[in-house]
Amino acid sequence: MRIHLSMNVKNVGESVVFYEKIFGVKPQKQTASYAKFDLNDPPLNFAMQSEGGEISRVSHFGIEVDSAEEILAWQKRLTEKGLVKLVESDTKCCFARQDKVWFADPDGNEWEVFYVREQLPVTEKMEQTACCG
Repeated sequence: MRIHLSMNVKNVGESVVFYEKIFGVKPQKQTASYAKFDLNDPPLNFAMQSEGGEISRVSHFGIEVDSAEEILAWQKRLTEKGLVKLVESDTKCCFARQDKVWFADPDGNEWEVFYVREQLPVTEKMEQTACCG
């Protein structure tokens, strides 16, 4: 199983260049107004188009990884490409203790790559962090 995500972007070509840096692969399909990445790691069918709607806006997107080592690898790769917006280490967010690397795409959509170190008790109020504030 894998998730399919399709979003509207201002400029497909610009977004493709950005996401090639993030995912390390070229899109499976691309036209002037459409592109699709079929990814195995993370398992994602990710499409974008520049016709037929307003730019997508969400709180943020995320990629959960299985280890602290994977976070370090993502951080290194994204830093080398000049894409890191914020690094959070051992932060409490969404009722979990996590490590995170944040970046934003050309349309301003924020992404976090994160590793959950520990689940925390659910309380009435979330702490103020990059994704929870």
